Amino acid sequence: MLITRASEYAILSLIVLSTAKGPLDSDTLSRELVISKSFLAKILQSLAKANILKSYKGVNGGFVLNKNPKEINMLEVMTCVEGKAPAVFECAPSEKDCPSDRANICSIWPFLHKLQGKIDLFLAELTLSDILED
Repeated sequence: MLITRASEYAILSLIVLSTAKGPLDSDTLSRELVISKSFLAKILQSLAKANILKSYKGVNGGFVLNKNPKEINMLEVMTCVEGKAPAVFECAPSEKDCPSDRANICSIWPFLHKLQGKIDLFLAELTLSDILED
């Protein structure tokens, strides 16, 4: 589940907004990115609620980045639009949360847990600025 369409569209929107000369509305962004306007509007509102974007109302309204691209990390973005931290595997984040109550005998959970930690750290360190440079 790591990168869903919501995460992908959020990142694409942030890339476009980072180079925009002023606020862009959801209509303009949805046309430019060829994304459903209603789906994109929900994503943009989530990003605004998390203070990643700032929204302006009115005729010349729309969305702009509310932070420097160096301050916007991908873990924050993905968690914001997904409503939970991104997970590589459908495995419980801790042994006590295991739905099968067998985490203590699961031979793969420790590996998955370490892998998820490394991915979380990578996403927390990866900023919008890094993506714009690539």
